[in-house]
Amino acid sequence: MQKLVTRHFGEIEYDPARVITFPHGIPGFPNNHRYLLMSENDDEDTYFWLQSLDDGNIAFTLMNVYKFLPDYDPKVDKEELEELGDVTESPLEVFNIAVIPEYVRQMRVNLRAPIVINNKTGLGKQVICTNDDYPIRCMIFEELERKKKGSSNAGTNT
Repeated sequence: MQKLVTRHFGEIEYDPARVITFPHGIPGFPNNHRYLLMSENDDEDTYFWLQSLDDGNIAFTLMNVYKFLPDYDPKVDKEELEELGDVTESPLEVFNIAVIPEYVRQMRVNLRAPIVINNKTGLGKQVICTNDDYPIRCMIFEELERKKKGSSNAGTNT
């Protein structure tokens, strides 16, 4: 086990076998290549953290948007996914970066550029959807309220 001091979680211990490598970094963070996918507990299936192992100050909040948008279907060029290794035999995990401000009702998630992880190869990448009907800033609470009213048009947020 290795240790890292982080800004948000204090000192964490992690298994190097669980490291996810982003060969080109994440846009805006090109020098951070090694990350750890973390959750509050083993039963968590909606919110996660992507903690940089190269800089303990950097962590992204990730969301499994399929929990509130089960029809989410990002289209991505095959060439982008080739960098993740063989994706025919290994299911990919898809997460979206979320921003959770102090006023939680303003929480938003980036549906246009999901984080894709191939657990078999340990490689990850933020990709851009080719179907541009997904917004960069989807307001989660607004979307949930729309769903309650029977509408499911996720592409109306900007």
